[in-house]
Amino acid sequence: MFECVVKNWQGEQVGQKTFEMKVAKEENASHIVHRALVRQMTNARQGSANTKTRSEVRGGGRKPWRQKGTGRARAGSIRSPLWRGGGVIFGPKPRKFNIEMNRKERKLALRTAFASRIDDLIVVEEFNSQMSRPKTKELVSAIARWGSAPENKTLLITSERNDNVYFSARNVENLKMLSANQLNVYDMLNADKIIITAQALEQVQEVYSA
Repeated sequence: MFECVVKNWQGEQVGQKTFEMKVAKEENASHIVHRALVRQMTNARQGSANTKTRSEVRGGGRKPWRQKGTGRARAGSIRSPLWRGGGVIFGPKPRKFNIEMNRKERKLALRTAFASRIDDLIVVEEFNSQMSRPKTKELVSAIARWGSAPENKTLLITSERNDNVYFSARNVENLKMLSANQLNVYDMLNADKIIITAQALEQVQEVYSA
């Protein structure tokens, strides 16, 4: 069981929030989180690198000189990989880098990564009503009141997307905003501070439960 302080819009403590989360055993925790992180970063690769082989390079249809009698090496095409402008030997081709991981393992890795950041977790009340219009300055001030300095990489987790909050947050350096159902291991481990609304915390428990 984990326990966190809940703060309001002004940054004042207004209550406590307890939640339960099933995490990996201590001896396996770092391994399964590492696997999930490697999977996420590897699956993000496009795999679109492409080089042309000698059969795909333009030109080279005619034998450059006759086979014998010139004193030069035999050559059948000016697009040989040995020639400048020729094809590429064993170059990269489009491919998929996908790594498979069971859904239960992925959820366990997410819960474990989330629980490992409990010391850097800041729980706040819903503040959509405080943002009547997009205002970056107000959101930055609130984040500072909650306990995350401007130079910190901050992850803001909300229960759902609110346009006023989104437009206020999208241009802030070192701030990334996610919905509760979009959590991923990389962003949780990369952030210095994680700010989550109380309602989003309940969603995390529900969505990523075993």
